[in-house]
Amino acid sequence: MLIEGETIAAVGAGATVQIAEGARTLDCAGLTVTAGFWNSHVHFFERKWADAATIPAAELGRQLQDAFTRYGFTSVFDLSSMWENTRRVRERIESGEVPGPRIRSTGEGLVAPGVMPSEQVLITMGVMKTPLPEINDAAQAAAAAKNLLDEDVDAIKVFAPFPEGAVEAAVREAHRLHKPVFVHPNTGADVLAAARAGVDAIAHTTPRSGPWDDTILAQMKVSGVALTPTLAVWKYFLRHDRISTQEQTVNTAIGQLRAWLAAGGTVLFGTDLGAVDYDPTQEYALMEQAGMSFSQILASLTTAPAERFGESRRLGRIAAGFQADLVAFRSLADVHYTLRAGRIIYAA
Repeated sequence: MLIEGETIAAVGAGATVQIAEGARTLDCAGLTVTAGFWNSHVHFFERKWADAATIPAAELGRQLQDAFTRYGFTSVFDLSSMWENTRRVRERIESGEVPGPRIRSTGEGLVAPGVMPSEQVLITMGVMKTPLPEINDAAQAAAAAKNLLDEDVDAIKVFAPFPEGAVEAAVREAHRLHKPVFVHPNTGADVLAAARAGVDAIAHTTPRSGPWDDTILAQMKVSGVALTPTLAVWKYFLRHDRISTQEQTVNTAIGQLRAWLAAGGTVLFGTDLGAVDYDPTQEYALMEQAGMSFSQILASLTTAPAERFGESRRLGRIAAGFQADLVAFRSLADVHYTLRAGRIIYAA
């Protein structure tokens, strides 16, 4: 593979790809090389990201490496954080000051009144206090979505429970600008309502509400939504509970993903990173338990998000003319090199 600048110039057998004398080379013998990974559910709301404009570059770069680049993530979708602060992180990456992934963000997610955890709970979770737009009805949802879109966010996020008509209103505003809408559901009924409203991605499975029935799965399929299962998050949040409770909940989430796969649905990889530990090993293992093959998991990390978010002509595959976003690894979580736009942003 030959990289020139930010793009892949050629891919082929060694005899057919001409390498200029003196070119820098990376020996990837024994490694698998794929397109860069996407994590389609992260958050920049931990306290470590606060006052992003003032974090020393070396420290910010280390935080980005620990969370993202050491695991091969070259693109991430932030699903609710303080937009002005997250934008500062992105600007410092894009300026070349610090190495890091491409960041897309919904900015602050939309919530119904009174559903946010108390400040004490947020402190315990290690999360910055972030005022979220509260919506009582469809009109307020439309206005809040429009305000965020005017601030140039990349998508809209709506948290359940939803006021009547709120998701539809947010979808209309976002789709008018060809931007996606994510929904955080609490129940299977929330998933059904979100799919009927035309959202683009369901941000979680919903194990506490039991298996998804054929009505939910059929509507998801007809509506063309994608699912980010976040299976490991349930085990993480229940880590203080009995093992039987953990297993029952996680197995229900695995069953929901298995049913979605049987329906031929699109899966996006995501961990709810920021709310859970950074290492994605357990998420990969649980996706495999749900019946996902290596190729399917890899698609959820590469081609599926590139297609879902309108980047399939330049990201998600190794081909001449594509951005040189690459990962070289022994296993999905054992990454040796991460390259973004032809630049090494992580080396083990």
